[in-house]
Amino acid sequence: MDKVNSSVVSEFVLLGLCSSQDLQLFFFVFFSVLYVVIVLGNLLIIMTVTSDNSLHSPMYFLLGNLSFVDICQASFATPKMIADFLSEHKTISFSGCIAQIFFIHLFTGGEMVLLVSMAYDRYVAICKPLHYVVIMSRRTCSFLVMVSWAVGLVHTLSQLSFTVNLPFCGPNVVDSFFCDLPRVTKLACLDSYTVEILIVVNSGILSLSTFSLLVVSYIIILVTVWFKSSAAMAKAFSTLAAHITVVILFFGPCIFIYVWPFTTYPVDKLLAIFYTIFTPILNPIIYTLRNRDMKAAMRKIITYYLRPKKISEMPLVVRNSLY
Repeated sequence: MDKVNSSVVSEFVLLGLCSSQDLQLFFFVFFSVLYVVIVLGNLLIIMTVTSDNSLHSPMYFLLGNLSFVDICQASFATPKMIADFLSEHKTISFSGCIAQIFFIHLFTGGEMVLLVSMAYDRYVAICKPLHYVVIMSRRTCSFLVMVSWAVGLVHTLSQLSFTVNLPFCGPNVVDSFFCDLPRVTKLACLDSYTVEILIVVNSGILSLSTFSLLVVSYIIILVTVWFKSSAAMAKAFSTLAAHITVVILFFGPCIFIYVWPFTTYPVDKLLAIFYTIFTPILNPIIYTLRNRDMKAAMRKIITYYLRPKKISEMPLVVRNSLY
């Protein structure tokens, strides 16, 4: 408690992406459009998966949950970043900063495990097709989703336990567009070496273990279909290409920033944008444009809601009001 009482910093100053006024106006428009596309694109996936009976399968159930996590991940800091482009003084309260740290590790930790669950689903579908329905039951899928949230919660609470009691008594300038844990830790009024070691161990165990599981699962799948036929190999590779692309774009920046947080680089801002903004917008693009069933289901939904409805198709209350 003495450490908490010694903290006199009530807010942090966020330097954002740049200091140029012209660039900030451009970034305001650019990231506003990106954020709207992220929310609408992922909402469309969730709506499609839940409303189309042909997509009520484990793969699309996990995809719908991934879209929900992507919306959350894009929303924990992006709206404030967009608003800060129009503000001269980019500040965030101490509690707001802690909240950002909490949510970024909750959502990224949960997404890592969710991506492993999706890889496991593809492994069962390709390597054990006859047992797919039994293994990937609704109960199993729900369990995998709950595990992803539980792991994310444990991960973020453990990260906060290293940070929340640090004394902040002077420096309060964070060279980022959100409260990035490695940068905030360096502002503490004590030697943060031990805390940084704990952050590396925590983040390293989660990110490297899940990444290793993904790589192993992909290798097993490719080796399994290698002995079947070249056509099966091509189909499996086509299916996994989307997963591999998302994994590289998501895990690459996370591992670079959080496994080696002792030295911060200017490129860290760009990498942070990748896993907070670009990955959530790439997921719906990658998983839908390469999937004929998703594209067909989305086309039906868009056509249904956008085409003019006949009077016979309208609800009874609306029809009565027309006469």
